[in-house]
Amino acid sequence: MARQKLSVVVTRRLPDAVETRMSELFDTKLRLTDAPMTRDELAAAMREADVIVPTLSDKIDAGLLGQAGDRLKLIANYGAGVDHIDVATARQRGILVSNTPGAVTEDTADMTLALILAVTRRIPEGLARLKSGDWDGWSPTALMGGRISGRRLGILGMGRIGQAVARRARVFGMQIHYHNRTPVHQGIADALEATYWESLDQMLARMDIVSVNCPHTPSTYHLLNARRLKLMKPSAVIVNTSRGEVIDENALTRMLRAGELAGAGLDVFERGHDINPRLRDMDQVVALPHMGSATEEGRVEMGEKVLLNIKTFDDGHRPPDQVVPGML
Repeated sequence: MARQKLSVVVTRRLPDAVETRMSELFDTKLRLTDAPMTRDELAAAMREADVIVPTLSDKIDAGLLGQAGDRLKLIANYGAGVDHIDVATARQRGILVSNTPGAVTEDTADMTLALILAVTRRIPEGLARLKSGDWDGWSPTALMGGRISGRRLGILGMGRIGQAVARRARVFGMQIHYHNRTPVHQGIADALEATYWESLDQMLARMDIVSVNCPHTPSTYHLLNARRLKLMKPSAVIVNTSRGEVIDENALTRMLRAGELAGAGLDVFERGHDINPRLRDMDQVVALPHMGSATEEGRVEMGEKVLLNIKTFDDGHRPPDQVVPGML
């Protein structure tokens, strides 16, 4: 007698190839619209499924987990970050959590370098001038930006993505510096010619460009607060492709408006898509709609990791990308 398939609920539209394979392997309920589920819809899904596949737009907190029935056994997150999931409470309730680390490392690092170049070379300003018909030809003093070769890049968070950013930045001739909870292996540091700063404050005060590549955790919330942002040079640029909550967005906005920072490249924001219009509309700010992982290859690879985590769990084994409280 054939074993009954796992019941899986997917909360958002995923790439077609991922949805097709998931439907072949499991008793899958797909999301027909790409709108996020409401809290009530999430609660209902968690009561009816063995496995739920959420995304970063689904906040699964202790209250919502308290509404889950006894059936839910795995939250197979579509994404590497799990700050939207109360992993500790899930564990207490016997629910495993998995994620998709590494799938979008290269894509996010590419976007980080794109933002560094966009801000320092004023690319969006040039594009806007050309498209508006306001460009009347080359001028020796028009839209002058800055050269990134030789500049000091301070990487906040030297995990997979931070190291991928460092590899790219070295090719552009940048000097690599980083702050992390602990230094990376000396072999990695030597290969990247990277200088470790135990003191974040001291690093910030000396960098030309700062790239935020650490996860959002209780300890990194507003890690770059008003006091720390004021340590940075007025000529410095800050880029964030990680989580918006790491930066005090109001303080950043005030400093940019006052000319206390030269510019910012932001792919993430403190309040999701609710962006401060004063921040969004400044010429020296390049703001993107969370596009860092938006490649076909990356999104399919994320889906493949989700499938592997669910299939491994279904076979009675620990998901290869199981998240343990406190590991991130």
